[in-house]
Amino acid sequence: MQKIKYFIVFCLLLTSVPSIASSGKLLATPGVSQIEGSAGGGIVPWAQLAGYASDDEFSINGFCSRADITDYTLDVCGAQLNVFNRVEFSYALQQFDVPALSTKIEQSVTGVKVRLYGDIVYSPLPQLSLGITHKSLNDGTVAKLIGAKETRGTDVYLAASKLHLGAVAGYNWFWNVTTRYSKANELGLLGYGSASTNNGSKILFEGSTAIFFSREVAVGIEYRQKSDNLNLGEQDWKDVFVAWMPNKSVSVTTAYLNLGRIAGANDQTGWYVSVTGYW
Repeated sequence: MQKIKYFIVFCLLLTSVPSIASSGKLLATPGVSQIEGSAGGGIVPWAQLAGYASDDEFSINGFCSRADITDYTLDVCGAQLNVFNRVEFSYALQQFDVPALSTKIEQSVTGVKVRLYGDIVYSPLPQLSLGITHKSLNDGTVAKLIGAKETRGTDVYLAASKLHLGAVAGYNWFWNVTTRYSKANELGLLGYGSASTNNGSKILFEGSTAIFFSREVAVGIEYRQKSDNLNLGEQDWKDVFVAWMPNKSVSVTTAYLNLGRIAGANDQTGWYVSVTGYW
């Protein structure tokens, strides 16, 4: 996507100018951008809200991501609004390229996340946030053909995050645990539920952890449990990532992905890159 190239160039230019983002949080504490639009890691939403807004600030963020795996590619661009470090609104447009069918599956994702308690650094207990994500396929033909019941659905998740300063050999250690209630097939790109079942909704586990080897660089892993409503062998997702946050205007994330079996195709591994700009 040409717009991804322009966006990456623009965000990299921001690294050479003073930060213009809201600056109420410590560097890197908002995390990066997740492929469904929320703040988090690449594949897992975290309890943090997007951007550097404190309790009396707001921030607007934009991002683009690309995942390139064995048989598919996924391009995502979106935006986030953080209001007073209490509520995050997000929107993302996903384009899933399926060369074998000479088609692209497009899905719009609208989300809201509310911080219920705490701060990942300053509160004794983890920060806790509740999120709701509504997803809708722009064309549900493929989803219906493979047996999905619906072409739109809503996920609800609860995320807990904590950053421990100097906890591992003097380095900062971060962890996040997310519990999701969802009936999505491959994030909803293959529809929701199954025509052969009544619902397909399940409670799923997701987790992330990372070590900050400096204030600007974090290395970590993620895991996302998946359900197999369509009996296509859908498998859990995993990644190893490196996130670079040189200032409060931009972050860049790269990752190695192991997404298992997708729509009958085995060994879906590859690379992921994401750039977020903060204003």
